[in-house]
Amino acid sequence: MVEVATPNTTRRVHFRACSICEAMCGLRIEVEGDKVLSIRPDQEDPFSRGHICPKGVAMQDIHYDPDRLRKPMRRTGATWTEIEWDEAYDMAAENLASLVERYGPNSIANYVGNPTSHSSGLMTHSSMLFQIIGSKMRYSVGSVDSWPNQLTCYLMYGHQFYIPIADLDNTKYFLIVGANPLASNGSLMSVPDFPGRMKDMRARGGKMVVIDPRRTESAKVADQHFFIRPGADAWLLLAMVHVLFRDGLVRLGCLAGQVDGIDAVRAAVEAITPQRAAQHCGISAEAIEQLTQEFSSNEPAVAYGRMGACVQEFGTLTMWAVHLLNLLTGNLDREGGVMLPQPASPMMHLPAAAGTPDPNFRSRVQNRPSMLNALPLAALPEEILTPGEGQIHGLITVAGNPAVSAPDSKAIDEALSELDFMMSIDWYLNETTRHAHLILPPVSPLERSHFDHVFYTWSVRNAVRYNSPVFEKPDEGRHDWEILNAIIQRFAKLRGLSVPPQPTSDQVTDAMLKAGPYPDMSVDMLRKHPHGIDLGPLRPNLADKLAEQKRNVQAAPQVMLDDIPRLLRQSPLQEPLVLIGRRHVRSNNSWMNNYHRLVKGKPHNHLLMHPEDLSERGISDGSEVEIVTETGSIRVAVTATDDVMRGVVCLPHGWGQNKQKGVGLSIASAQTGANFNDISSRRTVDVASGTSVLNGIPVTVRSVRSTLQDDEIELEQEAGDDLQGDSVGNRRGGAPAVAGADSAS
Repeated sequence: MVEVATPNTTRRVHFRACSICEAMCGLRIEVEGDKVLSIRPDQEDPFSRGHICPKGVAMQDIHYDPDRLRKPMRRTGATWTEIEWDEAYDMAAENLASLVERYGPNSIANYVGNPTSHSSGLMTHSSMLFQIIGSKMRYSVGSVDSWPNQLTCYLMYGHQFYIPIADLDNTKYFLIVGANPLASNGSLMSVPDFPGRMKDMRARGGKMVVIDPRRTESAKVADQHFFIRPGADAWLLLAMVHVLFRDGLVRLGCLAGQVDGIDAVRAAVEAITPQRAAQHCGISAEAIEQLTQEFSSNEPAVAYGRMGACVQEFGTLTMWAVHLLNLLTGNLDREGGVMLPQPASPMMHLPAAAGTPDPNFRSRVQNRPSMLNALPLAALPEEILTPGEGQIHGLITVAGNPAVSAPDSKAIDEALSELDFMMSIDWYLNETTRHAHLILPPVSPLERSHFDHVFYTWSVRNAVRYNSPVFEKPDEGRHDWEILNAIIQRFAKLRGLSVPPQPTSDQVTDAMLKAGPYPDMSVDMLRKHPHGIDLGPLRPNLADKLAEQKRNVQAAPQVMLDDIPRLLRQSPLQEPLVLIGRRHVRSNNSWMNNYHRLVKGKPHNHLLMHPEDLSERGISDGSEVEIVTETGSIRVAVTATDDVMRGVVCLPHGWGQNKQKGVGLSIASAQTGANFNDISSRRTVDVASGTSVLNGIPVTVRSVRSTLQDDEIELEQEAGDDLQGDSVGNRRGGAPAVAGADSAS
């Protein structure tokens, strides 16, 4: 912190990282008293290098948002009442203890949302309460996000957080599959100042190629962009692997002698030729050959896939193919290729953090497999609504909004209303927490310290930064870790358990830093470096990690080999229209829709559709359309653009707050749009990982005007049927209908 004296007051300048997305951009925050005067990029941050996106500036909107809850809220019926913290802690502990007593610990489930990763207090403490309760019923956001990549890393390298990261500062070829880092600032790859890093790569003579059904922001600045049929990425990438074997281009580089299963991979891809793949993905066999030749040159190269690659029918095979491309071209554990970062806090790399797929741990009703010690979110509704042993009666949500982010979100919404007790640690009365009996809101990001245990684990350069709070915590405010610790102590007392006082979040962080690979690292030391510390470029170290585990890279996990026949059975003929999602730089799922800096200007929550697809259906640009799937339908405005390929429509998720009752989000509720997940299915999954399929969903799109006309015809037919029915009823001696009977009832 820097203090700047003026005649009448004292202005202070704070330096800290943004904690909204994965990029961790450094911020320069000038304040006066309790007011934020400005938020600008920290030009001295060695990691973000003076970069900032609109979300960083919006941190002040979070802090001052009048809709953000400041004290606990208790719901009785439809009425919300503000209560004191001690009453809230007692209510939480008593209800949780009562559920354990009546139904057992597994009657209580929890769901932890993505924002948890952006709070060190939740990262260090969110699992502690559940461990004390003794339940294993965890439902993971990874099942609608990252499971295919994490499962692949677990099976190939022995740890789901051993995710090799692109060395963007040294690579010469960057192949992006189903990702948009110009909008996201990286995902499972923390990369602030992506535009600057791509400029530097081009200065080295490098090339960026994007594979995506939409001409994304990243694709528009790429050297080359290929449209691909949604859901066909595995065909493209495994055909590239086929070419590597066919043309003798396989080389393992520094990992030679530490890889098992190469022959099994060769056999698995033998039938996936470029010619056959072209029929599925829409990219010509010649282009597939060209991509493979370019990627396999001696120059360092990176293959990177993310959300679009993960949440599709063959998401795990797609991510396996991404890792195979890096491995088989010698770009795994190579400078300019992909490597494991060396984070200052080893929390995510600890052996205890490695999840083990348990074949005996499955969801009770859908019989869905667990993944990395958690169950898929899509299985939760039936677990709540279906009576019997093992039924979920209580739910704890932490910084998550499954009533928006889960597939078939209306089913989740219905199920949440049936719980005996639900508790949410959250800032807002949103689509999910409106069902809670108790909401416990932590302080704002500017009122707490923060350390990124997660995202330095996946950063494109080794760095570290501790973030002190900008403002003192208000007297009525509580840190997230304080909330959890208080409930733990009260619950333990009610259950007769002996639980020692839990540490603070900073104490856990300090212990992790001291256990890490950098000498003299501690919270106190980092406080003296408010801009953060550059810890150097990525270095090859996967070979050492493998040696520590006494294992080799497993190139051909059985899970992948078993799924190849399913891929080969897929028909190249697909639905005429399929739906995909998209990311916007001003948005981050549903929780950034209530901040005026991020929603002002032209709406970015409309459907994108190719002009020729619109013309074929008689739909006008800018009109309202209905999108129909087997799950349901939604209505949104449509925009004509050739940025999407023919046969593809594109819509972001997380909108539609204006269609929900009881949501306390005034700005978000004033926006247009609809929720993508109202029409996604909770039953369609990537078989290998259990991840929900959210890309490549078959849809029908029709104009609302035509729909209204159809509805009017249907109503007229129903009215005629009713009149005919009344006539028949009267002829049989039935009593005539009584006007207003329905309304009276």
